[in-house]
Amino acid sequence: MDLNFGKNIRELRTKRGLSQEKLAEYLNVSPQSVSKWENGVSQS
Repeated sequence: MDLNFGKNIRELRTKRGLSQEKLAEYLNVSPQSVSKWENGVSQS
């Protein structure tokens, strides 16, 4: 797994002032998915 994947998502999300919940809504995924991406648990 790419170790920078989650870090990049978190950095870009916070720079744009988005919560995990709002990003999840935009991407039509669950907030838990965003959390898992950012924490390196899952990339899918």
